[in-house]
Amino acid sequence: MITADAGYSNAHCAPKYDRKSELKAFDDTKAGVKGLVDAGITKIPRIFIHDQLKLSNSRSGDSEFIIPIIDLDGVNKDAISRAKIVKQVQNACQNWGFFQIVNHGIPVSILDEMIDGVIGFHEQDTEVKKKFYTRDYQKRMVLYNTNFDFYVAPEANWRDTLSCVMAPNPPDPEELPEVCRDIIVDHAKKTTELALTLFELISEALGLNANRLKDMDCAEGLFLLGHYYPACPEPELTMGTDSHADTSFLTVLLQDRLGGLQVLHENEWVNVTPIHGALVVNLGDMMQAS
Repeated sequence: MITADAGYSNAHCAPKYDRKSELKAFDDTKAGVKGLVDAGITKIPRIFIHDQLKLSNSRSGDSEFIIPIIDLDGVNKDAISRAKIVKQVQNACQNWGFFQIVNHGIPVSILDEMIDGVIGFHEQDTEVKKKFYTRDYQKRMVLYNTNFDFYVAPEANWRDTLSCVMAPNPPDPEELPEVCRDIIVDHAKKTTELALTLFELISEALGLNANRLKDMDCAEGLFLLGHYYPACPEPELTMGTDSHADTSFLTVLLQDRLGGLQVLHENEWVNVTPIHGALVVNLGDMMQAS
Protein backbone atom coordinates (compact mmCIF):
# COMPACT_ATOMS: atom_id res chain seq x y z
CA MET A 1 0.00 0.00 0.00
CA ILE A 2 1.33 3.45 -0.91
CA THR A 3 0.97 6.07 1.80
CA ALA A 4 1.97 9.69 2.22
CA ASP A 5 4.64 10.85 4.64
CA ALA A 6 3.15 11.39 8.09
CA GLY A 7 2.74 14.86 9.57
CA TYR A 8 1.09 16.00 12.79
CA SER A 9 -1.37 18.70 13.73
CA ASN A 10 -0.65 20.78 16.82
CA ALA A 11 -4.34 20.92 17.63
CA HIS A 12 -5.19 17.24 17.63
CA CYS A 13 -1.85 15.39 17.31
CA ALA A 14 -3.46 13.34 14.55
CA PRO A 15 -1.70 12.23 11.35
CA LYS A 16 -2.02 14.82 8.61
CA TYR A 17 -3.22 13.51 5.25
CA ASP A 18 -0.93 14.72 2.48
CA ARG A 19 -2.95 13.84 -0.61
CA LYS A 20 -0.54 15.42 -3.08
CA SER A 21 2.36 13.35 -1.80
CA GLU A 22 0.32 10.16 -1.90
CA LEU A 23 -0.74 10.85 -5.48
CA LYS A 24 2.86 11.42 -6.55
CA ALA A 25 4.13 8.37 -4.68
CA PHE A 26 1.60 6.19 -6.45
CA ASP A 27 2.27 7.78 -9.86
CA ASP A 28 6.03 7.39 -9.51
CA THR A 29 5.69 3.60 -9.34
CA LYS A 30 4.34 3.58 -12.93
CA ALA A 31 2.68 0.30 -11.96
CA GLY A 32 -0.89 1.58 -11.99
CA VAL A 33 -3.80 0.14 -10.05
CA LYS A 34 -2.79 -3.29 -11.33
CA GLY A 35 0.45 -2.85 -9.41
CA LEU A 36 -1.46 -2.44 -6.15
CA VAL A 37 -3.39 -5.64 -6.82
CA ASP A 38 -0.20 -7.51 -7.72
CA ALA A 39 1.29 -6.31 -4.41
CA GLY A 40 -1.55 -8.06 -2.59
CA ILE A 41 -3.10 -5.06 -0.85
CA THR A 42 -6.20 -5.66 1.28
CA LYS A 43 -7.01 -1.97 1.91
CA ILE A 44 -7.17 0.55 -0.92
CA PRO A 45 -5.17 3.80 -0.64
CA ARG A 46 -7.15 6.80 0.56
CA ILE A 47 -6.77 8.56 -2.80
CA PHE A 48 -9.19 6.01 -4.31
CA ILE A 49 -11.92 6.28 -1.66
CA HIS A 50 -15.06 8.04 -2.95
CA ASP A 51 -17.76 9.97 -1.16
CA GLN A 52 -20.33 7.46 0.10
CA LEU A 53 -23.36 9.53 -0.95
CA LYS A 54 -22.09 9.66 -4.52
CA LEU A 55 -21.47 5.93 -4.47
CA SER A 56 -24.95 5.10 -3.17
CA ASN A 57 -26.66 7.37 -5.70
CA SER A 58 -24.86 5.94 -8.70
CA ARG A 59 -25.08 2.30 -7.71
CA SER A 60 -28.83 1.94 -7.39
CA GLY A 61 -29.23 0.63 -10.93
CA ASP A 62 -32.75 -0.61 -10.19
CA SER A 63 -34.42 1.44 -12.92
CA GLU A 64 -36.94 -0.28 -15.20
CA PHE A 65 -35.72 1.71 -18.21
CA ILE A 66 -33.89 -0.20 -20.96
CA ILE A 67 -31.42 1.54 -23.24
CA PRO A 68 -32.53 1.41 -26.90
CA ILE A 69 -31.10 -1.38 -29.07
CA ILE A 70 -30.86 -0.61 -32.80
CA ASP A 71 -30.28 -3.29 -35.43
CA LEU A 72 -28.22 -1.84 -38.29
CA ASP A 73 -28.81 -4.82 -40.55
CA GLY A 74 -30.13 -3.50 -43.85
CA VAL A 75 -28.89 0.06 -43.31
CA ASN A 76 -27.65 0.14 -46.91
CA LYS A 77 -30.20 -2.33 -48.29
CA ASP A 78 -33.03 -0.07 -49.38
CA ALA A 79 -34.62 3.31 -48.62
CA ILE A 80 -37.40 1.85 -46.47
CA SER A 81 -35.04 -0.12 -44.22
CA ARG A 82 -32.70 2.85 -43.87
CA ALA A 83 -35.55 5.25 -43.05
CA LYS A 84 -36.69 2.90 -40.26
CA ILE A 85 -33.19 2.83 -38.77
CA VAL A 86 -32.83 6.61 -39.08
CA LYS A 87 -36.08 7.04 -37.14
CA GLN A 88 -34.80 4.75 -34.37
CA VAL A 89 -31.55 6.70 -34.21
CA GLN A 90 -33.51 9.95 -34.06
CA ASN A 91 -35.63 8.74 -31.14
CA ALA A 92 -32.64 7.36 -29.26
CA CYS A 93 -30.63 10.57 -29.71
CA GLN A 94 -33.52 12.82 -28.68
CA ASN A 95 -34.65 10.81 -25.67
CA TRP A 96 -31.48 9.13 -24.44
CA GLY A 97 -28.24 10.30 -26.03
CA PHE A 98 -27.23 6.63 -25.86
CA PHE A 99 -28.10 3.46 -27.71
CA GLN A 100 -26.72 0.00 -28.36
CA ILE A 101 -26.16 -1.27 -31.90
CA VAL A 102 -26.08 -4.82 -33.24
CA ASN A 103 -25.27 -6.12 -36.74
CA HIS A 104 -23.03 -3.10 -37.14
CA GLY A 105 -20.52 -4.70 -39.49
CA ILE A 106 -17.59 -5.25 -37.13
CA PRO A 107 -17.01 -9.01 -36.73
CA VAL A 108 -17.45 -10.33 -33.21
CA SER A 109 -14.04 -11.97 -33.54
CA ILE A 110 -12.39 -8.53 -33.85
CA LEU A 111 -14.29 -7.21 -30.83
CA ASP A 112 -13.32 -10.23 -28.73
CA GLU A 113 -9.70 -9.96 -29.85
CA MET A 114 -9.70 -6.25 -28.96
CA ILE A 115 -10.85 -7.02 -25.42
CA ASP A 116 -8.20 -9.73 -25.14
CA GLY A 117 -5.59 -7.32 -26.47
CA VAL A 118 -6.38 -4.65 -23.87
CA ILE A 119 -6.30 -7.26 -21.11
CA GLY A 120 -3.03 -8.58 -22.51
CA PHE A 121 -1.44 -5.14 -22.37
CA HIS A 122 -2.47 -4.43 -18.79
CA GLU A 123 -1.59 -7.89 -17.50
CA GLN A 124 1.88 -8.08 -19.04
CA ASP A 125 5.02 -7.54 -16.99
CA THR A 126 5.08 -4.12 -15.30
CA GLU A 127 8.56 -3.35 -16.60
CA VAL A 128 7.29 -3.70 -20.17
CA LYS A 129 4.37 -1.37 -19.50
CA LYS A 130 6.46 1.27 -17.75
CA LYS A 131 7.94 2.59 -20.98
CA PHE A 132 4.42 3.68 -21.97
CA TYR A 133 3.60 5.35 -18.64
CA THR A 134 3.40 9.14 -18.92
CA ARG A 135 1.03 12.07 -18.53
CA ASP A 136 2.43 14.02 -21.47
CA TYR A 137 -0.45 13.84 -23.93
CA GLN A 138 1.18 16.48 -26.14
CA LYS A 139 4.31 14.50 -26.98
CA ARG A 140 3.11 10.91 -26.85
CA MET A 141 0.44 9.43 -29.13
CA VAL A 142 0.51 6.08 -27.33
CA LEU A 143 0.61 5.99 -23.55
CA TYR A 144 -0.78 4.41 -20.42
CA ASN A 145 -1.52 5.74 -16.95
CA THR A 146 -4.03 5.78 -14.12
CA ASN A 147 -6.74 8.43 -14.68
CA PHE A 148 -6.05 11.30 -17.07
CA ASP A 149 -7.28 13.73 -14.36
CA PHE A 150 -5.38 12.01 -11.54
CA TYR A 151 -4.04 15.21 -9.94
CA VAL A 152 -7.18 17.34 -10.26
CA ALA A 153 -10.10 14.97 -9.59
CA PRO A 154 -11.42 14.88 -5.99
CA GLU A 155 -11.00 11.09 -5.93
CA ALA A 156 -9.08 8.71 -8.16
CA ASN A 157 -10.88 5.96 -10.04
CA TRP A 158 -9.87 2.32 -9.76
CA ARG A 159 -8.76 2.10 -13.38
CA ASP A 160 -5.71 1.97 -15.64
CA THR A 161 -5.95 3.09 -19.27
CA LEU A 162 -4.05 2.55 -22.51
CA SER A 163 -4.53 5.60 -24.78
CA CYS A 164 -3.80 5.79 -28.51
CA VAL A 165 -4.38 8.66 -30.94
CA MET A 166 -5.28 6.76 -34.12
CA ALA A 167 -6.44 9.63 -36.38
CA PRO A 168 -6.03 11.95 -38.14
CA ASN A 169 -2.30 11.19 -37.84
CA PRO A 170 -1.92 7.57 -36.74
CA PRO A 171 1.22 6.50 -34.91
CA ASP A 172 3.87 4.33 -36.47
CA PRO A 173 2.74 0.75 -35.76
CA GLU A 174 6.05 0.17 -33.99
CA GLU A 175 4.94 2.72 -31.38
CA LEU A 176 1.98 0.55 -30.42
CA PRO A 177 2.39 -2.13 -27.72
CA GLU A 178 3.50 -5.36 -29.35
CA VAL A 179 1.00 -7.46 -27.41
CA CYS A 180 -2.00 -5.70 -29.01
CA ARG A 181 -0.47 -3.89 -32.00
CA ASP A 182 -2.22 -5.72 -34.83
CA ILE A 183 -5.68 -5.75 -33.29
CA ILE A 184 -5.52 -2.03 -32.43
CA VAL A 185 -4.86 -1.24 -36.10
CA ASP A 186 -7.62 -3.58 -37.32
CA HIS A 187 -10.11 -2.36 -34.73
CA ALA A 188 -9.39 1.30 -35.49
CA LYS A 189 -10.03 0.74 -39.21
CA LYS A 190 -13.34 -1.02 -38.60
CA THR A 191 -14.45 1.53 -36.00
CA THR A 192 -13.75 4.40 -38.39
CA GLU A 193 -15.89 2.76 -41.07
CA LEU A 194 -18.71 2.29 -38.56
CA ALA A 195 -18.39 5.87 -37.30
CA LEU A 196 -18.87 7.19 -40.84
CA THR A 197 -22.13 5.26 -41.09
CA LEU A 198 -23.28 6.55 -37.70
CA PHE A 199 -22.54 10.15 -38.67
CA GLU A 200 -24.59 9.65 -41.82
CA LEU A 201 -27.53 8.27 -39.85
CA ILE A 202 -27.39 11.07 -37.28
CA SER A 203 -27.19 13.67 -40.07
CA GLU A 204 -30.28 12.20 -41.68
CA ALA A 205 -32.03 12.02 -38.32
CA LEU A 206 -31.46 15.77 -38.05
CA GLY A 207 -33.05 16.27 -41.45
CA LEU A 208 -29.70 17.09 -43.06
CA ASN A 209 -27.75 15.73 -45.98
CA ALA A 210 -26.13 12.40 -45.06
CA ASN A 211 -22.64 13.87 -45.44
CA ARG A 212 -23.25 17.01 -43.37
CA LEU A 213 -21.47 15.92 -40.16
CA LYS A 214 -18.66 14.28 -42.11
CA ASP A 215 -18.18 17.50 -44.08
CA MET A 216 -17.85 19.30 -40.74
CA ASP A 217 -14.87 17.00 -40.01
CA CYS A 218 -16.64 15.34 -37.08
CA ALA A 219 -15.12 12.01 -38.10
CA GLU A 220 -11.54 13.24 -38.56
CA GLY A 221 -10.15 12.21 -35.18
CA LEU A 222 -10.06 8.82 -33.46
CA PHE A 223 -8.91 8.44 -29.86
CA LEU A 224 -8.79 4.89 -28.54
CA LEU A 225 -9.01 4.18 -24.80
CA GLY A 226 -8.46 0.70 -23.41
CA HIS A 227 -9.68 0.75 -19.81
CA TYR A 228 -8.75 -1.96 -17.32
CA TYR A 229 -10.49 -2.46 -13.98
CA PRO A 230 -8.61 -5.00 -11.84
CA ALA A 231 -10.37 -6.77 -8.98
CA CYS A 232 -10.62 -4.40 -6.02
CA PRO A 233 -10.31 -5.60 -2.39
CA GLU A 234 -12.79 -2.93 -1.23
CA PRO A 235 -15.17 -2.30 -4.16
CA GLU A 236 -17.74 -0.68 -1.89
CA LEU A 237 -15.38 2.27 -1.34
CA THR A 238 -14.46 3.24 -4.88
CA MET A 239 -15.50 3.31 -8.53
CA GLY A 240 -13.92 2.29 -11.81
CA THR A 241 -15.43 5.30 -13.58
CA ASP A 242 -17.46 8.01 -11.89
CA SER A 243 -20.25 10.01 -13.49
CA HIS A 244 -19.09 12.08 -16.43
CA ALA A 245 -19.92 13.28 -19.94
CA ASP A 246 -17.71 12.50 -22.92
CA THR A 247 -16.20 15.52 -24.67
CA SER A 248 -16.05 13.83 -28.08
CA PHE A 249 -18.50 14.05 -30.99
CA LEU A 250 -19.26 10.37 -30.64
CA THR A 251 -18.12 7.51 -28.41
CA VAL A 252 -18.34 3.91 -29.61
CA LEU A 253 -17.91 1.76 -26.53
CA LEU A 254 -17.08 -1.94 -26.40
CA GLN A 255 -18.09 -3.55 -23.11
CA ASP A 256 -16.75 -6.82 -21.80
CA ARG A 257 -19.25 -9.37 -20.55
CA LEU A 258 -19.01 -8.37 -16.89
CA GLY A 259 -21.12 -5.23 -17.20
CA GLY A 260 -21.16 -2.37 -14.74
CA LEU A 261 -21.81 0.45 -17.22
CA GLN A 262 -24.68 2.78 -16.31
CA VAL A 263 -26.21 5.78 -18.08
CA LEU A 264 -28.29 8.57 -16.56
CA HIS A 265 -31.82 8.77 -17.96
CA GLU A 266 -34.61 10.87 -16.46
CA ASN A 267 -32.62 11.19 -13.21
CA GLU A 268 -32.25 7.43 -12.88
CA TRP A 269 -29.11 5.35 -13.33
CA VAL A 270 -29.85 2.64 -15.87
CA ASN A 271 -27.76 -0.51 -16.23
CA VAL A 272 -26.49 -1.19 -19.75
CA THR A 273 -26.71 -4.96 -19.97
CA PRO A 274 -23.82 -6.34 -22.04
CA ILE A 275 -24.79 -8.00 -25.32
CA HIS A 276 -22.04 -10.07 -26.89
CA GLY A 277 -21.06 -8.39 -30.13
CA ALA A 278 -23.00 -5.19 -29.47
CA LEU A 279 -21.54 -1.70 -29.16
CA VAL A 280 -22.74 1.26 -27.10
CA VAL A 281 -22.99 4.62 -28.87
CA ASN A 282 -22.86 7.82 -26.83
CA LEU A 283 -23.43 11.33 -28.18
CA GLY A 284 -20.62 13.48 -26.80
CA ASP A 285 -20.62 17.10 -25.72
CA MET A 286 -19.20 18.32 -29.04
CA MET A 287 -22.00 16.64 -30.97
CA GLN A 288 -24.67 18.20 -28.78
CA ALA A 289 -23.05 21.61 -29.14
CA SER A 290 -22.62 21.44 -32.92
